[in-house]
Amino acid sequence: MLTITPIYAALLAILYVGLSFKVISQRRADKISYGDGGNQDMLKVMRTHSNFVEYTPFALLLIMIVELQGAGGLLLNLLGLTLLGGRLLHAYGFGRSPQIVILRQIGMLLTFTAILVAAVGILVLAL
Repeated sequence: MLTITPIYAALLAILYVGLSFKVISQRRADKISYGDGGNQDMLKVMRTHSNFVEYTPFALLLIMIVELQGAGGLLLNLLGLTLLGGRLLHAYGFGRSPQIVILRQIGMLLTFTAILVAAVGILVLAL
């Protein structure tokens, strides 16, 4: 049974909903029903949301596999916190105008770290 990954999945789902509401709010404010309407603010909130969607499910899947393989709670919490922190920092840094580039970069570094450590963990536990 999974006991740790669901906690991070739930926290990341809350962040996802928050990012989704930002897209909806921007659409309403600028009266854009489809695409970005050539509006840079709309494009920014869409890309912030899209970037989250591009990385988070895959990373969570890897963390779930590590947990199913019997990894310890410390590793799983480190992976979950690294992913959550990375996604929060990236969304905040990228979503600001102007961007806070260092937060965006640290966010991606943390996200990639979670993905790579989980992938290596899967290989080690499988072999």
